[in-house]
Amino acid sequence: MATLSTPGLFITGTDTEVGKTYVAAIIASTLTDQGHRVGVYKPVASGCHRRDGELVSDDAVALWEAAGQPGELSAVCLQCFEAPLAPNVAAREEGKQVDAELLRAGLDYWADRSDFVLVEGVGGLMTPVSDEDYVADLAFEFGFPLIVVAPNALGVINQSLQTLITAATFREGIDVAGVVLNDIRRLAGDDASTSSNRTELASHCVPPVLGHVHWGATAFETDVDWIQLARGN
Repeated sequence: MATLSTPGLFITGTDTEVGKTYVAAIIASTLTDQGHRVGVYKPVASGCHRRDGELVSDDAVALWEAAGQPGELSAVCLQCFEAPLAPNVAAREEGKQVDAELLRAGLDYWADRSDFVLVEGVGGLMTPVSDEDYVADLAFEFGFPLIVVAPNALGVINQSLQTLITAATFREGIDVAGVVLNDIRRLAGDDASTSSNRTELASHCVPPVLGHVHWGATAFETDVDWIQLARGN
């Protein structure tokens, strides 16, 4: 298990397909450009594809490239499964089982060689990652504050508040650094909520809304001090 001597953030989402990897990659790229040695870790992935006979996570590749290709790509995600299902179910489809100990031990590789670590979960906080663990178990045990990625779409207020309630009540509680609103599609006027979601989120969430990532953006619209957030300041 990692220690808090290496600061970091845990990227989660209100659901699957909300842009966690996209947002995490922007954060990784920003910190790398600032001169930080950024470690990136995805404890487990499903829906992976084969490259040269090996299963590879597209999310892991995106994170690794955004961080400047630190360390070994294979260390970004040690457990990859092919079926696009919850990891424990995807593993079962292959006659395997997610290694719960490795989910945790894999973080040491990055904590030992980085100034800052970004961990990206799968799905939301209550997504099972092994037969015994949820994403929230790893977030709690790693001890990194959460960044909650929320889709700029109708329903985001409810989804975000449910995620924040889960974080606050899971075991002894998981610290949330803030929420990031992310455009998951090009805005075409078919969802009237997209123009008010940020304001509504800010008025209902106790953790701050750190920013809004617009469709196709490669940076946040305003600077965010990710290092300070990781340290709880």
